[in-house]
Amino acid sequence: MYQRALQGKEKALGVEHTSTLDTVSNLGGLYGYQGKLGEAEKMYQRALQGYEKALGADNVTTYIPALNTIWGLGSLFERQADLAKARIMYSKALVGYEKVGGPDHLRSRSSRDNLRALDTVIENKALIDVREPVNKFQGETSHPGAKGTLSKSKRHKLLKKLCLR
Repeated sequence: MYQRALQGKEKALGVEHTSTLDTVSNLGGLYGYQGKLGEAEKMYQRALQGYEKALGADNVTTYIPALNTIWGLGSLFERQADLAKARIMYSKALVGYEKVGGPDHLRSRSSRDNLRALDTVIENKALIDVREPVNKFQGETSHPGAKGTLSKSKRHKLLKKLCLR
């Protein structure tokens, strides 16, 4: 149905009309829900570029459908485990939602909560990346003169320095 609606809007209003772009963004959301992440990204990017052209880059952050598209891209990047891009998109959306509705608006609060959750995931991932090499050393038996192993006291100091002990 979105495809038919999109074709009709493109014909009647043009490909750069904000109403057409809203449908493009909605189609991106549908593709994301269906697991067609590549198609979803194309639709979201198309909508965002269209909004920037139609409204101006500065005005995109005050147009709710554009903010929803930015948020959708963030969600998509998060699903694809591209957490850095996800954080950028979520942050842009938060700035816009706060401009439009203020810091206490439901979307602003929800955006901050989601950013905090994403930051926790990023921090935990960083911690896991640090612990994996350390855990490798913990399992090794060490004896004086063995190459590639840490003595028990050096291993303890390393873990303490990394705040893991």
